[in-house]
Amino acid sequence: MAIVTFFKKLFSGDMDDAAGSSVKSAEAPSAAPAGNGRAVSLKDLEGFVSYVVTALVDYPDDVKVTTKNEDNASVIWISCRKEDTGKIIGKKGKTISALRALVFSAGSRMQSRIKVEVAD
Repeated sequence: MAIVTFFKKLFSGDMDDAAGSSVKSAEAPSAAPAGNGRAVSLKDLEGFVSYVVTALVDYPDDVKVTTKNEDNASVIWISCRKEDTGKIIGKKGKTISALRALVFSAGSRMQSRIKVEVAD
């Protein structure tokens, strides 16, 4: 049930208390306010990806999520142990596809192009 609340707050733009303090942004919002006056920032999305990925893997302490600007997009890079890579990708790539779709959708609300990649 907590994850449903998190998604509602993510897509309504209210990330102040979604999933506790692990997803709060350290920087000012960079997009126009969505819904109730607070926009989702790139740091919010990076925190969301980190939250989901650490819940999927066997070694959450080895997960690193970083953001880099490449071309005309921001890329959220996920690095983890090699044996956990398959858990992030999922069968036939469905898990990573779902995560990419959520991040892309939230990014489009910010008028930003955001990609999610898994480092080899």
